[in-house]
Amino acid sequence: MTKETITNIANLALTLSFIVALIFGIVQVKIARRDRRERLTLEVLRQFQTREFAELLVYISSKDIPSSWDELQKLPVKDRVILVQFGQQMESLGMLVAEGLINIDLVDKTLGSFVKTAWNKHKNMFIDIRELQSDPFAAEYYQWLAEGIDKRMEKKPRKPFYVTNKPIK
Repeated sequence: MTKETITNIANLALTLSFIVALIFGIVQVKIARRDRRERLTLEVLRQFQTREFAELLVYISSKDIPSSWDELQKLPVKDRVILVQFGQQMESLGMLVAEGLINIDLVDKTLGSFVKTAWNKHKNMFIDIRELQSDPFAAEYYQWLAEGIDKRMEKKPRKPFYVTNKPIK
């Protein structure tokens, strides 16, 4: 073998090594992204299954929500904290969906129309807060999520899983 042939073989081996490493790296990044998304999805599901979140859902479902900043300020501190916490959780959930960190299907399957119903109860209060507090960003992701769920339910209403899938044998 000549030096030129050996050099060509070495260059070819280096090129193949680089290509294999690049493919391996791309695969690893995709696997890490999927794993990160799965972990976040599981964490969000766990948050939906806490007693504290259940208490928030019951509170929001059973209480009249203030329609303005002034009405909110007149509530007892405990009630204001509950409303703020729920609003923050819905805002965070909207951010996670907007950033593509969790799939909107997860929200649809776990909370579904409740997001829209809760937003409709909160809407006037947050619009008032936006105007009085000069904060146009208050609950922006919560609103976006609720409106997205609403449009999604109108365009492609989801059938219950037990209807669309065969029973376990």
